[in-house]
Amino acid sequence: MIFQDKIYGKIKIESPLILELINSPSLQRLKTIDQAGYLPLYQQFYPQRIKKITRFEHSLGVFILLKKFGAPFEEQVAGLLHDVSHSVFSHAIDYALKEGSEKNQSFQDNIFEIFLKKSEIPSILLKHGLRLDFILDKENFPLLEKELPDLCADRIDYSLRNALGNKIALKKEINYFLENLLVENNFWIFKNLQSAKKYAKLFFHLNKFYYSALPTAIMFRTVGDVLKHCLKNGYLKKEDLFLTEKVVLEKIKSKLKSDQELKILFQRMTGKIKVKSNSQNYDVIVYCKSRIVDPLFKKEDKIKRLSQVDKSWKKIIKKEFSPKKHFLKFDK
Repeated sequence: MIFQDKIYGKIKIESPLILELINSPSLQRLKTIDQAGYLPLYQQFYPQRIKKITRFEHSLGVFILLKKFGAPFEEQVAGLLHDVSHSVFSHAIDYALKEGSEKNQSFQDNIFEIFLKKSEIPSILLKHGLRLDFILDKENFPLLEKELPDLCADRIDYSLRNALGNKIALKKEINYFLENLLVENNFWIFKNLQSAKKYAKLFFHLNKFYYSALPTAIMFRTVGDVLKHCLKNGYLKKEDLFLTEKVVLEKIKSKLKSDQELKILFQRMTGKIKVKSNSQNYDVIVYCKSRIVDPLFKKEDKIKRLSQVDKSWKKIIKKEFSPKKHFLKFDK
């Protein structure tokens, strides 16, 4: 299989296990799920984002990144599977279900093991000699996942993919970051201070103006409210959330004429009812997870963190770790 990736270019994939996983229903479903959430509303705020950035291409991207940097094969497999439990509209689900969390956006992680065990994936892994319990143990995969503010394959791929997709960075800038990355002792490290600082500033920009920004809060809250209302009234079942966006939207739209409250909520979700930020007069408080990185880099054969040599970055990290709070006032 030849795959043309936006970030890494043309990649040849030959592993029978990887090919079978890629073609499995669980992975193919991710082609319908945008990383940001509900793309039509997202595009009203960010019109430069003209195409979907799907959970599928990100999952494949994490696999490719790990492969390129020599991660063990099992970690490459885990990278391919790491987002498989995402529901429609991505993290908007955290604003609809009690199992989720606005501040941590952890629903997908919370259900990951259960989702995998119910899927076709365990039998595929077993067929190729891999145990599910090994894939489920995150301690086995230090390059794939690390707690903030460290870098990890997941974080590197989605940040570069979003920077390119939102036209914040050009392809040559993406290549610059990849060329200045290396792996040592299971840590992602930049080759020099300059590249570490440049990447940290890019990630900070993404967090401030996208991941934790007001438009994202509006999208998550309005989509979450529609999903919550539909689940409460039986228009949707929880299992529907793991179908496709098209199917879920059709179910929602079929109830609009008979449910005035849902109609208003859906108009908010589609941007037909305006909303503004007003901390003095608001309808709802919304939290967004805030992300920040503190990259490692090499200096004279020693490994340092950016915050060790840049005290201003240390202050930024402290400030940006807290979830962002937004006050929304709807016209209706």
